[in-house]
Amino acid sequence: MTTTRRSFLAGAAPAALIPALSGRLHAQEATGTAANSLPPAIAALKDRRSEAKPITSAEREERIARARELMEKNGMAAICLAGGATLNYFCGVRWGNSERLTVVVIPVKGQPYGVCPAFEEERLQERLALVPAMAQTRLYTWQEDESPYERVAHGLKDLGLTSGTVGIEETMPYVFAEGIGRALPQAKLVNARPVTVGCRSIKSSAELALMQFANSVTLQVYEAAWRSGHPGMSTHDFSALIGSAYERVGFPGDASCETGEYSALPHGSIKPQTIREGAIVLIDDGCTVEGYQSDISRTFVYGKPSDKMRQVFDIVHRAQARALATARPGVPCEAVDAAARKVITDAGYGPDYAHFTHRVGHGIGMDGHEWPYLVRGNTLPLAANMTFSDEPGIYIRGEFGIRLEDDMYITEDGAKLFTGPSLSLEEPFTQG
Repeated sequence: MTTTRRSFLAGAAPAALIPALSGRLHAQEATGTAANSLPPAIAALKDRRSEAKPITSAEREERIARARELMEKNGMAAICLAGGATLNYFCGVRWGNSERLTVVVIPVKGQPYGVCPAFEEERLQERLALVPAMAQTRLYTWQEDESPYERVAHGLKDLGLTSGTVGIEETMPYVFAEGIGRALPQAKLVNARPVTVGCRSIKSSAELALMQFANSVTLQVYEAAWRSGHPGMSTHDFSALIGSAYERVGFPGDASCETGEYSALPHGSIKPQTIREGAIVLIDDGCTVEGYQSDISRTFVYGKPSDKMRQVFDIVHRAQARALATARPGVPCEAVDAAARKVITDAGYGPDYAHFTHRVGHGIGMDGHEWPYLVRGNTLPLAANMTFSDEPGIYIRGEFGIRLEDDMYITEDGAKLFTGPSLSLEEPFTQG
């Protein structure tokens, strides 16, 4: 539930993630020649949008009921949701944040209400109406010279909740939270995380199905790009192949591509890079299907890898498998990280973060990175239907880096990957 690598890179290095090839594809689509100009492996991809099954209104109503149970358990009178994934999760409303406050308030009892600019009333109401439980949501509107925060307070007053504890969704912009706090001097504002994360971290069968599909789509796209790439190609153009492949299957997605010494930087470099025969190539990221994310990394070599590359790949492969084998209900999140880190340290690439420079995994769902995290110090026990990345890596500065990342879900008695792991540098898409 933080700024993710995907959004950061999109802002910091748009040339790498939205390169010229993607733009040419749009122009070619207008003339109907796009498929003919693409590499065969990408041109063969089919639109898969009809396969994705949206979350139902009934499931969103169940989520609101669960949120109210957690509000009561945690002593919250209401939770406030600004634009973002959590608003979408509960209400089915995709709404961004600007300088103008728009929030939905879900009380522990009573009808939810919203606050929005007066000129947005109809637009917000039609989106809320998509979920029957939200169709009668009262909207408190404000004009440009009025305080939206007073409208939030007014809504709580109408519910008799002005002096209770109000949960603020953790990604709400500070200026909004501060304004709500000033308008509710008798209320106690707290982080709504016990409610929002308590709901979102445990995935339903429908959510797991969407994540399974998103991961399968990403792996299909990656393989098509891998078959279409070659030495001499720039990493920007390789990323463009992936972007074009996602357009073919019908889902928004992208991937960073790093090669050679730059693969030792986990989130890459903006410096121009050219793929060489025998050099490491590392691709990373995913796509979005009905609001749900995938996040996969693949590391490969065109040509023959060195013995050292093979050895490091084997270590990382074993670390990924060890993390998967360790994850099960009741095990602390930090134990999964420790298990993978021990494999890497015992192989001579420790201690701690010397070469394995990041945690072994992050939660994933409607955000590419969300709670909980598989990291030292997080003693939260795993539970069935939690979902994470499993992504150990070894990064040797000035030489190369190898990361293997697949997404996994916790089962009743263990953990499983959504997709088969990579088995070698030469054949990264051989399924195990």
